[in-house]
Amino acid sequence: MGSRISVFTTIAITVLFVGLPGCGYNNLQGLDEDTKAAWSEVVNQYQRRADLIPNLVATVKGYAAHEKDTLEGVVQARAQATGIQVTPETLKDPAAFEQFQKAQAGLTSALGRLIAIAENYPNLKADQNFRDLQSQLEGTENRIAVARKRYIEKVAEYNKGVRYFPTNLTAKFLLHMEEKPNFTVADEKAVAKPPEVKFN
Repeated sequence: MGSRISVFTTIAITVLFVGLPGCGYNNLQGLDEDTKAAWSEVVNQYQRRADLIPNLVATVKGYAAHEKDTLEGVVQARAQATGIQVTPETLKDPAAFEQFQKAQAGLTSALGRLIAIAENYPNLKADQNFRDLQSQLEGTENRIAVARKRYIEKVAEYNKGVRYFPTNLTAKFLLHMEEKPNFTVADEKAVAKPPEVKFN
């Protein structure tokens, strides 16, 4: 009997608390969904970039096969970046999130070196396929920047909801939500300078 009353009391308190204005229950749920959607777009754009790389490497190799180290560096960086399993749990694990960031930054750096090679090969720069890939890569880098900016904004909004009173009580005790990791300042500087893909 006492157990039933205890369960009933807990449910009643929960329902009452959730119904209180300002508890933020529904708002927090919405913010959580917004961050997940924004994160999916970040991952989507990084995947789009990864999908362009094999054709880019093959095109460069056709004109600069002896640039073996750079070509292999890009292939290896792509393998590391795409080899990281990205799940919703990644958003709750700062270490996994940082690993993802580092892998993508490594790929950005490797791509920069690959694109720079074209300066030494006029025929490569003039190749229509290469120029099309440059354009697609540039567009993708811009999409990555936009997607990351949106994610940063959504996570900042979500983290405020998790930390600020009184919604922090709902986040902690009812929803068991914690702050989500975000892109670092150092990483933002890196992404602010995407691989240069325009040539004169």
